[in-house]
Amino acid sequence: MATPPIPAIVNAALDSYPSAAKKRIMAFRKLVFEVVKENELATPEETLKWGEPAYLVKGGSTLRMAWKQSNPDSCSLYFNCQTTLLETFKEIYPDVFHYDGKRAIHINITDDYSEAALRHCIGLTLMYHKLKHLPLLGA
Repeated sequence: MATPPIPAIVNAALDSYPSAAKKRIMAFRKLVFEVVKENELATPEETLKWGEPAYLVKGGSTLRMAWKQSNPDSCSLYFNCQTTLLETFKEIYPDVFHYDGKRAIHINITDDYSEAALRHCIGLTLMYHKLKHLPLLGA
């Protein structure tokens, strides 16, 4: 699956971000579609939730992405805090990301980050309901 065009409503939200933040979020978006293809998942729903780009695949948990003026040097990925996703990520990747409770991973806009680790976290999120019964989500 090639990365599809961005829905107008999502593009409008992205256009409100500074260019470096938009570029980082676009890289995260590309990873979502690559993970979907690699795992032969259903086409994700791409929309806005709380004014932020959000991605949901049947059988998965919603993944949101955002840049916030209150934390201008980072882009964040938000996960459902009622899941075990963040506690699993912290266990598998304790020193790879900056975590915010049970809700978010923050990644500096200009710093390098582990694309492989982030890809894995995205995959676990998009397949969460299929994996939630497994220790460490099967990781």
